[in-house]
Amino acid sequence: MRAVVCREWGGPDKLRMEDVPEPEPGPGEVVIGVKASTVNFADSLMIKGQYQTKPEFPFSPGLEAAGVVLRRGRGARRFQPGDRVMAMLAHGGFAEQAVAREADTFRLPEGMSFEAGGTFLTAYVSSHVALRWQGRLQPGETLLVLGAAGGVGLTAVEIGKAMGARVIAGASSDDRLGIARAHGADEVINYETEHLRDRVMELTDGDGVDVCYDPVGGALFDQALSSLGWGGRILLIGFVGGIPQIPANRLLVKHRAALGSSLRFFRFHAPDKLRKSVDELVEWYLAGKLRPLVTATFPLEHAADAIRSLTERRATGKVVVTVDGSDE
Repeated sequence: MRAVVCREWGGPDKLRMEDVPEPEPGPGEVVIGVKASTVNFADSLMIKGQYQTKPEFPFSPGLEAAGVVLRRGRGARRFQPGDRVMAMLAHGGFAEQAVAREADTFRLPEGMSFEAGGTFLTAYVSSHVALRWQGRLQPGETLLVLGAAGGVGLTAVEIGKAMGARVIAGASSDDRLGIARAHGADEVINYETEHLRDRVMELTDGDGVDVCYDPVGGALFDQALSSLGWGGRILLIGFVGGIPQIPANRLLVKHRAALGSSLRFFRFHAPDKLRKSVDELVEWYLAGKLRPLVTATFPLEHAADAIRSLTERRATGKVVVTVDGSDE
């Protein structure tokens, strides 16, 4: 089978298309014939050796996939060969076949395309886990989403609205804010031309927000922290802008909390909550409350270009790598 292979740490230019043996499922695993796999920022970190886990060489990047079950390992009984599924992966999504734990594999909702399914789990579940279980977002609260037109930020906008919150979307351009607005944002802030904290205070009558969803970090973090009201929670999702330092005194005086949220290990430590998250997300999708936005697709042989489009911040929504025959 064909696969995009990483044999040394580095950027996308180090990746090569190769013919490799078909994978065999272990106990409790399934092999999926991949139709689509989404590019995540974590893929760029993984191929550089900078991610939370470092696979042994050689490996294929790709942390999620949608496709059709081909084979099952011992003890895997929830799915039959031919079932349409989506799955979270340790790695390996940028290939014609990928291995997934059956516990991390879910049936593709009725009417959902493979391309949409390939984008669904990592971004939507990451945001749901953060907002539902960590941030404890409540109906009527105000949510500030940074990077609101990006792959994960846009899902947080939609989920915030589905949970009954007032959503303020922040992004670096008016075009990106238009996308956030189209997906449900109540208010928008261009933090390239406006002061984030000052504008938040204007929009909240000086109260600040209850929850801030931050996949950006970096220089924007200080303003985001200052945008929290009393008892506010800031959710640390990622650090595309750099890893900030948190001044503990500013948490204490306003009863604030800074909470990390990573889906990578959550699924091992809280599988019951994970299933509840997926069930609620699928329910919202079927109700039309969630609309996965795919803005670019690349064939498998151009997976390196797909990663570049994300890391160079040329993409809004999700970037998808497709395998021949993925069209439905």
